[in-house]
Amino acid sequence: MPIYLTAESELHVGQGSVTEAPAEAGTYVVVFKDDEDTGYFYALDTAAEGSPIQDALHIYNVADVSDKHKPSSVKIGWSVDHSKAALLINDYPHAILDFTAKQGYCRTGFPPQSDNGWSERGHEWDDSALELFA
Repeated sequence: MPIYLTAESELHVGQGSVTEAPAEAGTYVVVFKDDEDTGYFYALDTAAEGSPIQDALHIYNVADVSDKHKPSSVKIGWSVDHSKAALLINDYPHAILDFTAKQGYCRTGFPPQSDNGWSERGHEWDDSALELFA
């Protein structure tokens, strides 16, 4: 998968952390945030009027993570055209954000859809989304 890594960090589920990953070109940024209760992956466009947050993907509820006592690896990578980002936790893809199609995919499928024109088909995971990086 042609992808360039823009952020890597150690995650301690439930201890609160923020990992930002701007694309190397353009105005897109993705952020993974653990707020001590949940983990979310956000799509931001710094050129957008109003709020830069374009979409939000639920990754986990801290209470439901069985191995939260173990540190995890978070990696965020971008496609070479700087328009698609992937969140990997322990090298497993948990979410993809496609800024061109305005579509997010996550393993939890939550929330059902966004209310601002993004992810109108919902956030359900689709393995074919991995092909966006082919």
